[in-house]
Amino acid sequence: MSKISVNKKGARRVKGGHLWIYRSDLVKIAANGGEVVSVVDEGNNFLGKAFYSDKSEISLRFVTTRNEPVDRDFWKRRIKEAAALREAGGSGAEPTNARRLVNSEADLIPSLIVDDYDGNLVIQTLSQATEKLKSTFVEILREVFKPKSVLERNDARVRLLEGLEQVNSVLWGDAAEEITILQDGIKFLVAPLDGQKTGSFLDQRENHFAARKYAFGKALDCFTFSGGFALNLSKSCDSVLGLDISEDAVKLATRNAELNKTKNVKFQTVNVFDALREFEKSGEKFDTIVLDPPAFVKNRAALNGAIRGYKEINLRALKLLNPGGILITCSCSYHFTEELFMQILAEAAGDAHKRVHLIEKRMQASDHPVLIGMPESYYLKCLILRSLN
Repeated sequence: MSKISVNKKGARRVKGGHLWIYRSDLVKIAANGGEVVSVVDEGNNFLGKAFYSDKSEISLRFVTTRNEPVDRDFWKRRIKEAAALREAGGSGAEPTNARRLVNSEADLIPSLIVDDYDGNLVIQTLSQATEKLKSTFVEILREVFKPKSVLERNDARVRLLEGLEQVNSVLWGDAAEEITILQDGIKFLVAPLDGQKTGSFLDQRENHFAARKYAFGKALDCFTFSGGFALNLSKSCDSVLGLDISEDAVKLATRNAELNKTKNVKFQTVNVFDALREFEKSGEKFDTIVLDPPAFVKNRAALNGAIRGYKEINLRALKLLNPGGILITCSCSYHFTEELFMQILAEAAGDAHKRVHLIEKRMQASDHPVLIGMPESYYLKCLILRSLN
């Protein structure tokens, strides 16, 4: 097997539970990009086996710290283990026909994502190694899950860092252009080859449902996309207004409302920042506000600009809340930590002259687990606040 040695810093990182080693920590390379390699420290002590990339700054992604064969049986076992965890867990009003089956590093299959939309599996192979193993993964998925189809949604920008092309295609079976999924009693239309991520934001499902418990009165859902929060808010609120800058998103959200025969929700195509400023000028008030923006922070270099963006939308939302009102505010940026999020909210509350309770802290759905020792796997923060004045 090909072999790579790493320095003390890289070795400590893996022993501490992380799965990545960066290019700057490699000492000696005897491998080709896309291979599964044996990794040792400078004393030739075995550390584990990993995917190797000769393009990305993330050079090694560990798949095991045991000296075991990494073959087809190994991957089948890992995929079945990931699926078993989903069968054991889950939360919400009722079972869903859409979930994440494999969550890359968190399921110890780095850079592989598999989502299930009513028996249609959508995969992402985000490194040289998983791309090389793609046909093997498709065979295993067909054996284990007997799906209707298997598609690849490989237009993620991270693939460019691996020297891989961006491509969306049907890998096996007859895939419908549009699929209806059911999440906690609400139907949503999903286009796996065209929608966001692999077709939908499955990581927010449990937060969508949790919002029903707190929401009331007149609600505003900002960055609504397909109406995930808005349609759940409709179960508890008198009226809901969903906003998104994307005309396509608003059309999809409207179709979802019609599909569910929901009468107390409407959607508008508008820049959310502009809309919040206009609401403030006109004296508009709301009892419930949801902020679920796209990732403002793609990398550390963008952090300062993102801080300003997060503070502005939360400040304006707090000003629009009635006393006793609920703010459900989210960040899907790993670099925007929970600690920083709390700090920004405290500053926004101070500037808005508001006293607020934090009544619940939430994260990504349970089928998107976090790997302890790898903070990058904890990316979605969802905080639920109540305004006291």
